[in-house]
Order: sequence, then C-alpha cells, then structure tokens
Amino acid sequence: MQDRYLTPCYLDPHQARSHEPTAYENLLGDSIERAFGSGITELDALVTFLNDQGPQPQTADTWTTDNLAEELKRLAND
Repeated sequence: MQDRYLTPCYLDPHQARSHEPTAYENLLGDSIERAFGSGITELDALVTFLNDQGPQPQTADTWTTDNLAEELKRLAND
C-alpha cells in the first residue's frame, strides 16, 4: 500500500549530487567510513587515522584538524 507513495525521486540516495564523486572523494569517503567503523569519533583521532591510512590531502603533506575541516566544508558545498 505504501509503495505507491514512494516515487523514484524519493528512492535516489544521490539526488542532491551535482556530479559523480572523483576518485579522491571516493577514497576519502571510504577512509572516513573505515575510521567511523573502527570506533573513531573524535576529530583528532580521525586526523591521525587519515594520516596513517590515507588518502593524503590535496593541498598539504599531512592532514590537520584545520585542513580536514576546510576540505569537508568544501566538499559539502561542492
């Protein structure tokens, strides 16, 4: 009964996407998911995880809390 109300536009998990993610965006997202999956919930620990596991930031040699926050903000607005 409820299926008739679920039109395809409500079933698209990527409906807000403006473009397909780049390889870098996919790698970063996968790495963040692995960090969360391993129980990491604090920003400092996430930065350490990303520096150990990758990917490397595009604008610096290593992740910091500042450049990670800037990158996530940029990706959210992209």
